[in-house]
Amino acid sequence: MPVLRRGPASLKASVTQVVISDTSPYQSRRLSVETDGTTTVAYLRDSRDTIVGAVWLANHEAAPQGVDLDRLNAGLPPTMPSAGTKHPAGRAALDASALEVVWFEEGDGAAVLESGEPLCVIPVWSDMSRGIPGYSRDATTQSPFAFPLDEDIEEFGPRIREAKAYWDWRADENSWARFQQSALGHLLGRLGPGGHYWHDVGRQSRGGAAPVPVVGVSERPRQDARPYSVLSTIGMSCQRMPTIELYEDDVSALARIELAVATTLPSQRAGSVFPWLAQYPWRSVTWFAPGDVVKWYHEAQTFPLNGSGAGDSRFEGVLLLDDPARLPGPYPPDLSGFTVGGEPVTWLWLVPITDEERQYAKAQGSDALIRRLAQQGRSWVVG
Repeated sequence: MPVLRRGPASLKASVTQVVISDTSPYQSRRLSVETDGTTTVAYLRDSRDTIVGAVWLANHEAAPQGVDLDRLNAGLPPTMPSAGTKHPAGRAALDASALEVVWFEEGDGAAVLESGEPLCVIPVWSDMSRGIPGYSRDATTQSPFAFPLDEDIEEFGPRIREAKAYWDWRADENSWARFQQSALGHLLGRLGPGGHYWHDVGRQSRGGAAPVPVVGVSERPRQDARPYSVLSTIGMSCQRMPTIELYEDDVSALARIELAVATTLPSQRAGSVFPWLAQYPWRSVTWFAPGDVVKWYHEAQTFPLNGSGAGDSRFEGVLLLDDPARLPGPYPPDLSGFTVGGEPVTWLWLVPITDEERQYAKAQGSDALIRRLAQQGRSWVVG
C-alpha cells in the first residue's frame, strides 16, 4: 500500500510507491526500490523490517544546488544535489520491468540491474546507523546518500556476475544432488560407510517454498577402530556465510563450513542439535568461526548433547573447534580436502559447554577456555 507522508506546508504531500521488492533466498533481507515521484531510493531491510542499508538512485526533477534539508526534516527520501548526479535535470522514472535484483551468495547484500546493467549495489558494509550508503550508477561524488558505483565497478562487476551464476546453478534441479554426492563421497573416504541420513534439517517454509540453504545430516556409525559415531552436516558449505568481509580480508579461507559432532550418545538424540545450528548463519546474518561459542536457544534440560540421567542438564551451548586435537580424546579424523567453488571447507566440531564456560570464553577468549577444558580432561568426544 502506498505510504502518504506529509511534510512542511512548503512541501507537497508525498505518496511512496514500491517499484520492485524482492526477499533474499534466506528470508533474512528484503530489497525494495521506492519512489515518491521526485526521487527514487533503494532500501535493504532486515527480517524485522528495519532499514539496514540504503542508496539514492535518481532524481526525477531538476536537482537542487545543495542538500534539500526541508525534505530530510520531513522524513522524505533525499534528492541528490546537482553536483552529485549525472542527470542534474532529472531522469525518467524507473521501469519496473527493466529492473532485476541479484542477491549475493551470502544473502547479506544485493545489486539492482537496469536492462542488465548494474544500477546500484547495497553491500553488507552499507550501514545507515553510521551514515554509510550503498553505491549508485548515477552518483558522481561521495555523499551520505550514495557512493559512485563507477569508481568500484571493477570490484562489483565480477561479483554480480558470480552471484548470477551461483543462483543459476542453484536453480538447476540437479545441482543439489551433485553437491550431496560429492560431499558424501568425501565423508566416505574419511570416515567410512554412512548410516542414517536426515534430510532438510532446520528448513522452515514461510508461505511458499522452503528457503535455502538445504542441509542434511549424515551419520557415520562407530567402527572397531573408532569407538564413536560422527554426525556431520551436508549442505552448509554449499553457500558462503554472511558478514565475514566485515571482519576478515581473506574471506575465501573462512566462508564455507560444515559442522560435526563425535559422540557415543544415541545418534538420533545427538543429531537433533543440528536443526538449531544448520541455518543459523543465514537466518541471523552472521558467521561461525573457529573458537566461537553459541548459546542454546531453549531451556538447558532440552539441550540434545546433555546426558540422559536425571538432573544431567549442565550444558547450555557449544564451542566450535576446527582442531579437536586441542582437547583430550582419541586422535580425530582429518576431514580436510573438500572444496566448493574452489574454496576450502572447514569442519567445525561441536563441544558442549556450560553457560559459565560460555561466559568465560566471552570474557577471556576461546583459547583460554580451550586450555581450561584441556586441563580438566574434557574430551572432544561427546557422551
